[in-house]
Amino acid sequence: MNPVHLPKHRQRPENIRVEHLQNPPGEGNYLCEDKHTIFISLAPHPLEYLQIQDSVSYNGLYRPGDILITPANVPLFVRWKGQENCLQIQIKTDFLQNIAQETLDYESNFFELIPQFQVHDSHIQGITIMLLEECQKEVSNNQLYLDSLANVLAVNLIRNHGTTQPILSVYQGGLSPYQLRQVFDYIDAHLDENIKLENLAQLLDISQFHFSRLFKQSVGLSPYQYLIEQRIERAKQLLKQTNQSILDIALNCGFSSHSHLSKQFRQVTGMSPKAYRMN
Repeated sequence: MNPVHLPKHRQRPENIRVEHLQNPPGEGNYLCEDKHTIFISLAPHPLEYLQIQDSVSYNGLYRPGDILITPANVPLFVRWKGQENCLQIQIKTDFLQNIAQETLDYESNFFELIPQFQVHDSHIQGITIMLLEECQKEVSNNQLYLDSLANVLAVNLIRNHGTTQPILSVYQGGLSPYQLRQVFDYIDAHLDENIKLENLAQLLDISQFHFSRLFKQSVGLSPYQYLIEQRIERAKQLLKQTNQSILDIALNCGFSSHSHLSKQFRQVTGMSPKAYRMN
């Protein structure tokens, strides 16, 4: 199974690798020792597959959105009839284990992912499509958004596709004013950097997944949405108070380019940075 690689300069999540596979009719063997793998069919018409993993055979028609889950160290054989078109998402085993350890109410070492054929999971499908779209963009400094998607995908796998039904810790009430001030101050001080979800969660010594949920409960925005809002506010100040070029302002506010700032700025304010400066 030969992947169509995304260009190297495009950003990828650190713990998840997303590839778009397009192949003529054929067959192939697959084995990944340190990553779990999800395959999602994108073919416009049902495609017949013969699949063998964990000594179990499956022969059936995969429709758009149907999912194959292959845990690490599980050999997979696939034969397909027709033009293959699918996403391949590889998730580092230590990343999934760390998320399990952060979020489960029991010993995470007992968690194992189950090999599964033709799974229907709209949440996984939606998350992986968003991951692919973000990875294809000519944009950097969206690590917080990518981290958030990776964490939601990992928690979904832990909840719904493991050997046991976990009980997830529940946190209510949002973050305290002191905790929020810590997060706000960190974001403000590192606005021009590629902030990671891990950086913010470690400030409060809670899991990345629960941090994201508690932050949104408190602020009404996801951490990524809040970050973009603050970058736009900083850009507004610099546009009005300085003579810096729009490119310099973009870079100083954590955007990757003039066009990246312009797109985000227009989405938030309804006008271009140049028009805002002249207004």
